[in-house]
Amino acid sequence: MSEPEATAALKVTLLASLAVSVLNAVLGTVTAWVLVRDDFKGKSLVNAIIDLPFALPTIVAGLTLLALYGPTSPIGVNVAFTQTAIVLALLFVTLPFVVRSVQPVLQELDPELEQAAHSLGASRATTFRRVVLPSILPGILSGVALTFAKAVGEFGSLVIITGNIPFQTEVSSVYIFGRIESGDSAAAASVAVVLLAISFAALLAIGAIRHYAGGRGHA
Repeated sequence: MSEPEATAALKVTLLASLAVSVLNAVLGTVTAWVLVRDDFKGKSLVNAIIDLPFALPTIVAGLTLLALYGPTSPIGVNVAFTQTAIVLALLFVTLPFVVRSVQPVLQELDPELEQAAHSLGASRATTFRRVVLPSILPGILSGVALTFAKAVGEFGSLVIITGNIPFQTEVSSVYIFGRIESGDSAAAASVAVVLLAISFAALLAIGAIRHYAGGRGHA
């Protein structure tokens, strides 16, 4: 782990995972809200597409993202082999975690609580902050923890679109793969142990959040 390339790969991994976790907390919550509270044409299709990353092999996701955001992008956006590509790829494969964690909580939330807040003069923003958010916060945090755990160890969707440039776009999972191919199993093992510890900590966080949510539910 004292090797500069290993440290740089771990730094890129953690920063990208944290960024994606924050983005998913917002985007995932908004998506869940739209799917639960709004009616629009194609809603069933959008709801099905949310689960696509669960069914799609990650290497296929990487190829798809390269086609959309690479040198031959049909929309004129080329972010291949940049850190932006890391964030986009991780967003694609992790968005369902927050959406599916928040969606059932919103479905069970009693609309009369919000109506009561409105009748007492609370604005929409105040109602969301003081009535809705406390109820869905455990779901958001659980989804964010799952997002972080997934992002830290993601490999398939990143190996193509990032270019695996050392000190720039190389993430820890790709670094481990490269070390194994080079016969340097000691370096691969050291980074793998660090990722294992981080993922284990994320799982403990998920358990704590669910325990907290369960305690609130029984209170």
